[in-house]
Amino acid sequence: MKTAIATVSISGDFREKLAAIAAAGFDGIEIFENDFLAYEGSPADVGKMVRDHGLELCLFQPFRDFEGMPEPQRSRAFDRAERKFDLMNELGTDLVLVCSSISPLSLGGVDRAADDFAELGERAAKKGIRVGYEALAWGRHVNDHRDAWEIVRRANHPNIGIILDSFHTLARKIDPKSIRSIPSDKIFFVQLADAPLIDMDLLYWSRHFRNMPGEGDLDVLGFMRAVAATGYSDYLSLEIFNDQFRGGSPKSISVDGHRSLVYLMDRVRREEPEIAIEVPEMPDRIPVSGVEFVEFAADESEAEELGAMLSALGFERCGRHITKEVDLWRQGGINIVINTGHEGFAHSAYLLHGTCVCDMGLRVKDAAATVERARALGAQPFEQAVGPGELKIPAIRGVGGGIMHFIDEGSDLSRVWEIEFRKLEKADAPVNAGLKRIDHVAQTMNYEEMLTWLLFYTSIFETGKTPMFDVIDSGGVIRSQAIENAEGTMRITMNGAENRKTLAGHFIAESFGSAIQHVAFESGDIFASLDALIRNGFKPLQISPNYYEDLDARFGLDDEMFDRLKSGNILYDRDDNGGEYFQLYSPIYGEGFFFEIVERRGGYNGYGAANSQFRIAAQKRLLRPKGMPRM
Repeated sequence: MKTAIATVSISGDFREKLAAIAAAGFDGIEIFENDFLAYEGSPADVGKMVRDHGLELCLFQPFRDFEGMPEPQRSRAFDRAERKFDLMNELGTDLVLVCSSISPLSLGGVDRAADDFAELGERAAKKGIRVGYEALAWGRHVNDHRDAWEIVRRANHPNIGIILDSFHTLARKIDPKSIRSIPSDKIFFVQLADAPLIDMDLLYWSRHFRNMPGEGDLDVLGFMRAVAATGYSDYLSLEIFNDQFRGGSPKSISVDGHRSLVYLMDRVRREEPEIAIEVPEMPDRIPVSGVEFVEFAADESEAEELGAMLSALGFERCGRHITKEVDLWRQGGINIVINTGHEGFAHSAYLLHGTCVCDMGLRVKDAAATVERARALGAQPFEQAVGPGELKIPAIRGVGGGIMHFIDEGSDLSRVWEIEFRKLEKADAPVNAGLKRIDHVAQTMNYEEMLTWLLFYTSIFETGKTPMFDVIDSGGVIRSQAIENAEGTMRITMNGAENRKTLAGHFIAESFGSAIQHVAFESGDIFASLDALIRNGFKPLQISPNYYEDLDARFGLDDEMFDRLKSGNILYDRDDNGGEYFQLYSPIYGEGFFFEIVERRGGYNGYGAANSQFRIAAQKRLLRPKGMPRM
């Protein structure tokens, strides 16, 4: 498998784009004509610069409004093509993309278009050029790859082939299975793009909302399975038009792009095992059986404050690391680690972000396989010095700079708490609140980062995504989406902030980057949990009384339930199938971090989206005014 990306897909000047594309591991580029025209060097200079980066210039595009033109426009189109062929010879590329005409002057007719391409093929052959014909989804007469293929077939010239683009096929809801009948030697190039399902004008949708395969809702996998079935084994290239990507980091967008192609072809290989596909060998997506631990980085004074909050939540400080300034807090199957050491990654995270979640551990069947898959998909393995008596736990760097460790089920790694921590004597233990496990972890990031996080999680782990929804904050809108597995043992909610006026945006700004903003614990009985918490001195987040009056009107709760919810500051939601969800929040810690306690009944699988606005309003009332020191 050879990978490429169109230069139009990422931001930066031409030099920046080439450096980012090469660093991400691509083999080639499609040079978009405008990128070439904006560059001050000669065609030969451009070609040399591309090759000096270890890249192949595999496609020049686009050549527009060629086929079916009346005279004198037809003659001018051939003259334009001849000039582009000469330019391509100087650049050092032999394939040009001709997209189906959108000119109002163009004439229909398959035979007329085929005759034009047959003549173009003759001219191209004299210059050593191949021509690929692509059906634009909004083409005037040709907007279906099946029609484009028929024109190529009738042109019957070795220098004329078809270029397939997943967006143009899938946006028009054309069955990609029809691709399977196209001979592989007539497929000159394959372009890939995904997109969210949006009902809008095709051209506008294409120009602003495309994204990487796996980040959207189109059946790019089905499209690529059909292409692979033909025997095609040449370049797979990304052609992405996206407003966020145009303003984002060319390096990170390029990394995402390469990851998306490797992930896509790994899936194709598994679903089409009889087809030989060149893709890096890697384990299948990794099942996750739970969150093993969450680690905080803090200094001694803030660790004491955080510990007091955990104690009020019913956690017991039960272990101390054998060599490091690290404490273990436990309740049920939940492990919370507070690291106050003055060296290593946790300390670096504290210096940069303040008290924060710096590490998350996941329970998996095979930790080494998890790192192997992550590495094949472009993630960076993480290691730091291991002291006497410590275990070497496989880890990677997550998106946003945090660390993810992986604990094998049933191996020595699963005994890390017994091996690396000495037990502490119980003294004035808090009342156990019946919290059983981590239900979900919420990560907050800038909105433009969300697709990167989504692709990272769904490509490595056996998870899917929920639909995105808007959370209304008095300071703006937060985009929210969850990554979860079918068993509910891995749930990560992603909250994308667009400005710092929102609670999420404030957290990012004050924490200097994306991070975990809250951790939700599962309770089997939230009312019993609240009783225990009150005995521990816990003070829940105060919810507006107006919320409860509306809640009663919406759901018609019985008097006892209503009174318990209101008196306990517990939020409530119910789905269409009668599943119920209960939420209880801690006050905020620092600049917006908080804990949540949830109970799910009757198969409820959501996250209480309807309650988010009211929870945020209550939390923002607790934020200290700007400039006021923390007490």
